Amino acid sequence: MATTTDASMRETTFPWWLVLLEGIFAAILGILLLIEPAATVVFLVQVLGFYLLIEGILRISSMFMDTSLWGLKLSIGILGIIAGIVVLNHPLLSAIAIPIYIVYLVGFLAIIEGIIGLIHAFQGGGVGAGLLGILAIIFGLVVVLNPLIGVVALPFVLGGFMLVGGIAAIATSFRLRSSSAAPLT
Repeated sequence: MATTTDASMRETTFPWWLVLLEGIFAAILGILLLIEPAATVVFLVQVLGFYLLIEGILRISSMFMDTSLWGLKLSIGILGIIAGIVVLNHPLLSAIAIPIYIVYLVGFLAIIEGIIGLIHAFQGGGVGAGLLGILAIIFGLVVVLNPLIGVVALPFVLGGFMLVGGIAAIATSFRLRSSSAAPLT
């Protein structure tokens, strides 16, 4: 007989086939990023442009259904529409500018995480936390001071992560399928 915790855990998990589709999609995008990084980045930036445009329109239309925070919704909606139009009208420039923005973001986040790691090390976190903090700061500085390295490497790094993550999701989906097919005792 299944307990209530078993039943509640099964209700909160994703269906196995949804995890499988996510894994297949991620693996395909990972392979494309590794094989044709420039074309895939241009394509993904175009998808981002359509997303920003549609999200901006939906954000403004949601203002009429729920009037709370209407000023914020209107501002975010207008910015989304403008960003979507700019990305769609300038696909090659956007394919360069957006990865540079992402590289700067990753670099600054690495520096901040490194500083936090050093603080943690000095508060008793150990030598490992300190070394990781120093490495994160060095990585962040290299990326921020020379973003071209990060822009060139970004599609390959994302492609590798997406391929490995996609394969892991596919394997997880088969484990979910086999565990959901097992009869409850």
